[in-house]
Amino acid sequence: MRTQTIWYGVIYGALLAMIYYSTYDWLVRMDWSRDDYNYCYLIPLVVLYLIWEKRNKWSNEPAAPSWRGLFIMAPGILLFWVGELGGELFSIYISSWLVAVGILWVHNGWRKLKTMTFPLFMALFLFPLPHFVNTKLTFSLKLLSSEIGIRIIQLFGMSAYREGNVIDLGFTQLQVVDACSGLRYLIPLFITSVLMAWFYRAALWKRIIIALSSIPLSIATNSLRIALTAVLYQSIGPAAAEGFFHDFEGFVIFIVSLVVLLGEIWVLRKIMPGPDESFMKSIKVSQRSVKDAQLSTPNAVPKFITAIALLAITITIYSTIDFREKIPSSKPFIKFPLAIGGWQGKRQFLDQQFIEELQFSDYTSVDYSKPDSLPINVYVAYYESQRKGISIHSPETCLPGSGWLFKQAGTMTIPLYRKGTSSITVMRALIERGTSTELVYFWFNQRGRILTNPYEMKIYNIWDALTKKRTDGALVRVITPMAVSEKVDDADKRLKSFIRDMIPTLNEFIPG
Repeated sequence: MRTQTIWYGVIYGALLAMIYYSTYDWLVRMDWSRDDYNYCYLIPLVVLYLIWEKRNKWSNEPAAPSWRGLFIMAPGILLFWVGELGGELFSIYISSWLVAVGILWVHNGWRKLKTMTFPLFMALFLFPLPHFVNTKLTFSLKLLSSEIGIRIIQLFGMSAYREGNVIDLGFTQLQVVDACSGLRYLIPLFITSVLMAWFYRAALWKRIIIALSSIPLSIATNSLRIALTAVLYQSIGPAAAEGFFHDFEGFVIFIVSLVVLLGEIWVLRKIMPGPDESFMKSIKVSQRSVKDAQLSTPNAVPKFITAIALLAITITIYSTIDFREKIPSSKPFIKFPLAIGGWQGKRQFLDQQFIEELQFSDYTSVDYSKPDSLPINVYVAYYESQRKGISIHSPETCLPGSGWLFKQAGTMTIPLYRKGTSSITVMRALIERGTSTELVYFWFNQRGRILTNPYEMKIYNIWDALTKKRTDGALVRVITPMAVSEKVDDADKRLKSFIRDMIPTLNEFIPG
């Protein structure tokens, strides 16, 4: 009966809130407040409207409770533990989606669930992309938009060339920062195009064109925005690249993109039009009487009990087993020595915005130098805990965000000639930005392990959270610039020699 359906919903809602409340609190307060993802505040309204639109079709399809929904719930619960123990929030977001879909499948069956396929798909846009995907996508879009933007600038008769994500106009330099990558336009525009394709009642190939065309359209319009900023900068100065004018440009470009998408639909309607082809016209569902078989059928009860048991076991384990971390004591990195071997260092300090973004527990950055040698920079970021979305940021994503291009990246084994540790394996890469070339070594020091793969680091985080109640760790990055005529082997020797001298000191600051 309907009353029983309501009670089932209340019970499920209470259990899901106990499991996912803290995650969704972070999602709404932290992730949605980021400039790239503040469109997410509108997604619940979109999903609710799509559900309302499907209400008649949903009610007219009889329920057929199925055990198959448990095969969706189970991996969803597994992903909860992966995210909770490994510090990957995106895993918990997807976990909540899979569990919700599994519950609907258990009680309604596949045929009834299919009526809500599109609203459930749109619900995935509630979740921001994983950090490493977001960073790589932002970097790629910055470079691509910069390159296309330069071509457009040159069409206006202006001289310009690109160095990484910096556009040199001669009279000034424009830096294409993360905010100008176009990501904050690409995803909302893609969502809008998907909605347009959904409401465009036409052949599948036409709808696919509408949805996918938003990607190159977003890149092209964002490049045009960068070019217009450069052209207007010559006339009105810095105001063209900041404040109200900068934001207004973005708004206009987005509206132009929507007009282009509508124009595409108009053109496509002229090409091989179908008999029922239309835009923004709902499909009427024939009404038919069906018995209320949703949750009141006898065979739904054991499935309900099983699903509730899975959620209750998850809550019990989460509540009763002590998952609190044993955070080891460590020396404060402000005491990291400025003299290592024959090198003398000068301590550097990061801007507050980078400290807030990286979210480490402690760090050090020191520039070391000695006579007759190029300098070396050591950067160590230490994390007491890598849980709830706080984790180490790999240089493979951070350095490209500053315009550096990775060349000849791979692992290298460094003999240490020290008792107890014969060698360590590190990531090594040449990085280039314009005419500058530097050699970088980095590794992840994780509870006595030296790792080079961020995915491997995540796996050990989960294992050590279970077996050691620890997820602490550090990123160690050592960089040296290279002279124009210097051989790579010479830079390698410089870093290897320094690392051999540094490792004993470093081990005093990072718990093993």
